[in-house]
Amino acid sequence: MTAVIESPSAATAPEELAPKRSWKPVLWTLPPVLVVLGIAVYPIVRVLLESTKTKAGGRGTATWSSVLAEESVRKALWRTVTIAVGSTAGCLVLGTFLAIVLAFIPFPGSQLVGRLIDTVLTLPSFLVTLAFTFLYGTAGAVNALIGNLTGSTEPAINFLSTPWGIIFAEITFFTPFVVRPLLAAFAQLPREQLDVASSLGATPWRVLRQVVLPEAWPALAAGGSLVLLLTLNEFGIVLFTGAKGVITLPALIYTRGIVTFDLPGAAVLASVQVLLSLSLYLGYRLLFARLTSARKES
Repeated sequence: MTAVIESPSAATAPEELAPKRSWKPVLWTLPPVLVVLGIAVYPIVRVLLESTKTKAGGRGTATWSSVLAEESVRKALWRTVTIAVGSTAGCLVLGTFLAIVLAFIPFPGSQLVGRLIDTVLTLPSFLVTLAFTFLYGTAGAVNALIGNLTGSTEPAINFLSTPWGIIFAEITFFTPFVVRPLLAAFAQLPREQLDVASSLGATPWRVLRQVVLPEAWPALAAGGSLVLLLTLNEFGIVLFTGAKGVITLPALIYTRGIVTFDLPGAAVLASVQVLLSLSLYLGYRLLFARLTSARKES
């Protein structure tokens, strides 16, 4: 009679082959998660909690109802959206034109112009507004020149204190955020496509419309979405233009929180601003995914 003796190594083989749980990935992930929670999530949660405080000392939606019912808030929200959309449209038009010129129309000094555009990205926004004040203000250089030529004592140009002045300043400052992605997209465009289209008799406008711009749509969408986000939250340009009648949502948040010290009301407006920005970001992600999938299918 033979006895069957089980090998200890065979019995423990499955346990040895089982993968061991490692905590290293969790430890590496924990620091950036904590940083994101401390920098981004906590301030948003704190603002949301502050917005629920009521004058009676409790919590509820009374502050939201009273703040959103104010006509000044609705006007500020509408003004913020219209200025952001107008500035973004201007940046897209001007930025596309500049990128096409710099990428496809060589001229002496094109590299210098590109460096100047990059320099604007490093400057604070209020410097552009100050420069506009020196140039186009009521006592600026342009009005002084026109006054010397015409003999008039009244300023011929006085648009800085209007929404158009803010839009003009934002277009000047944020256009490089459209130019840079477009130049990167144009640099990856195969020159053979342009040469083939030109050799087949296509006009420059047709080459631009059917060859160049379709390849640049993702970069154009990225630059436009970024500009729209930045102009929605822009405060320095609005503040330094001195446009007292042009109140945007960031300016109203500043007035509520710093001037009148209405922290719950400012928190409500800040929450609305955050919702606007997050909605725009989600819309951009959906648009970018659709454009990318459409390019892959084609």
